[in-house]
This record gives sequence, structure tokens and C-alpha cells, in this order.
Amino acid sequence: MDLLARIAEEPERTAILLDVDGALAPIVPRPEDARVPPETRAELRRLQKRYALVACISGRASDDAHRIVGVPELVYVGNHGLELDTEADAWGERLQQFLAGVEWPRTEDKGLSAALHFRDVEDEPSAVATLEQVAVHAREAGFRTRFGRKVLEVLPPLDANKGTAVRALLAERELVRALYAGDDTTDLDAYAVLAELELGVRIAVVSAEGPEELRAQADIVVATPGELLALLRTL
Repeated sequence: MDLLARIAEEPERTAILLDVDGALAPIVPRPEDARVPPETRAELRRLQKRYALVACISGRASDDAHRIVGVPELVYVGNHGLELDTEADAWGERLQQFLAGVEWPRTEDKGLSAALHFRDVEDEPSAVATLEQVAVHAREAGFRTRFGRKVLEVLPPLDANKGTAVRALLAERELVRALYAGDDTTDLDAYAVLAELELGVRIAVVSAEGPEELRAQADIVVATPGELLALLRTL
């Protein structure tokens, strides 16, 4: 709570940076059904009026993150920061060619990256084995792959991630204080950047599916998006 009090001391110099799925929006069986609850939207509007920057940094495409959060006043960066990389568009074309040869029923095409979901499948070990082969083919085609919370992600081999997105947003506004909340492996890149700041507060929304590293590196740990909302209300 001392860290949160320090964040709240100088809102005009501070950014509030938030993951969407698993942090603001509860995880649901079908990603397209995710929504940020109305009470969280109201809190985000309050924070946006108080702080120098409130941004959602998501693995989704930014327009999809905007739809799920439902607060147009915020800043949105999607595709794990790829949307800020000038080389990403060329890889987006190559991604479309690769996905044309992939048969997976729950493929989320995000333009610059793709997420192949396996939440609630009947035979998870078989699904993972199949997706591991997809990952092999993706790497052979030049892409990077990583497994997250019930998902395989296929991404361009670019030096772009949530950490580079955080660094760019803060540098643009000359901010040296920030809070970041996330729930998965990709949020660790953002954590690393917060360690460079005058004041960086890392919040982990933990679950049995999430990486242990997230809990280990976090300054504050909560168990649900609802508990994150309670913390945000103190800012």
C-alpha cells in the first residue's frame, strides 16, 4: 500500500499501464466474449482524468482491445507492442500466408500476430502436441512462438514486446513513474522496463495458469481482476 500511495502522490508525472485479458477483463472460454465490467470502465475513466497517461497494452489488436475495454479516452497499444514497429506490416503479410496452411479451429488472427487457443478442449495433451508441431513449422517459416495461458502465439521475429511499448509511451510523454498490471508471460517484458524508472510498481494478477516468474517479480500480487480493481480505486 505504501507503493500505491507513492504512485498516487504525483499523478501528473505518472502512467497507469494495464493488460486487458486476465487483468481488466476476466478470462472467459471464448476470447471474443471477453468484456471489461462496467464498474472497471468507470474506474478507468476516473484514472484517465487524474493521471498523465492511462494505457492498455494488450496481446490483442488495438481495435479489439478498445472494443473489449470500452473506454475510448484511453491509449491502446496492441499485438504485444508490434503495432509500434515499422517493420511489422511486412511480416503481417507473411503471417497471412502461413496461417492459410494451418488448420486449427480457434485461430485468432490479429493481423500482425496470431493466437491459437486451446482452452476447454476435450483432449488438452493432444491439442498441445498438435500445436507444438504448428510451432515447429512457424519457426521454420521465420516466426517466433510462445505458449501462454491456454494459447500458442505466433509472432514476427522483431524486437517488439510489451516492454518496448511501455518504453516508447513513457519516453513520448517524458514520464518516469508508472504502475503496470498484467497476468502472463508477455507482461514480464514490461516489468523489466519498470525497473529502470524513478518509481515502477509491478502488479501481478496470478492464476494457476500463469507463470511463476510473474509472482516472483511483482511488487504486489492479487488473485482476480476484481482485486485489481480494488487496488486501482486507491490511486
